[in-house]
Amino acid sequence: RFSVLTAAGLVPLAIAGIDIKGLIEGARAAQRYFSRMDMEANIAYQYAAARFLLYKQGKTIEVLSTFYQRLALVEEWWKQLFGESEGKDGKGLFPTSLSFTTDLHSMGQLIQEGQRNMFETFLLVDQPAHGVIVPEDKDNLDNFNCVAGKDLDYVNKQAWRATATAHYEGGVPNMTITVPRFDAYSLGQLFYFFEKAVAIKGYLLGVNPFDQPGVEAYKKKMFELLGRK
Repeated sequence: RFSVLTAAGLVPLAIAGIDIKGLIEGARAAQRYFSRMDMEANIAYQYAAARFLLYKQGKTIEVLSTFYQRLALVEEWWKQLFGESEGKDGKGLFPTSLSFTTDLHSMGQLIQEGQRNMFETFLLVDQPAHGVIVPEDKDNLDNFNCVAGKDLDYVNKQAWRATATAHYEGGVPNMTITVPRFDAYSLGQLFYFFEKAVAIKGYLLGVNPFDQPGVEAYKKKMFELLGRK
């Protein structure tokens, strides 16, 4: 999980054509920024503190939600990062993720009116890579010409505002993390931001955020069943 910015993560990314130089430059910039001790200026510390306070208030689940399909695999990495780093000694939040607006149709009811044991973090992009203008339907069969002529990202951001407000009013605290744009530099910043925040949160919990002793249990059982010596 922490190897994403090491050779183990960078070599496959380079082979896939990703701009790893931009990725590292973004991470380095984030390292400088998030090394500041000023709590009011360091949003990595703020995120860690907010998660810790919500955990102490009885929240057991954090939902990472995004309206951008391109961030879906970042959410998967985030789950591993926070799950393996915090889940020790009977402590830790359960990290899960949703892809909106699709998952609003399946999980929106639970978030809105289910157990109040969760909080939500939205992951947004300020400037999407490409603009898509919604065309007009001359017959307006679905009565949705209200979005005709508008950029799809604008529509998504209104969906985010509505969702965040509705969930908050329903008793689900939420916060929003916004990355500047879809590029390697911003992704490098985001990776380092989460890595810094989870390390701080681990120490607040009193656990080592850099080991994962629990994953050995199932491996040992599996190898025994497979007859591995």
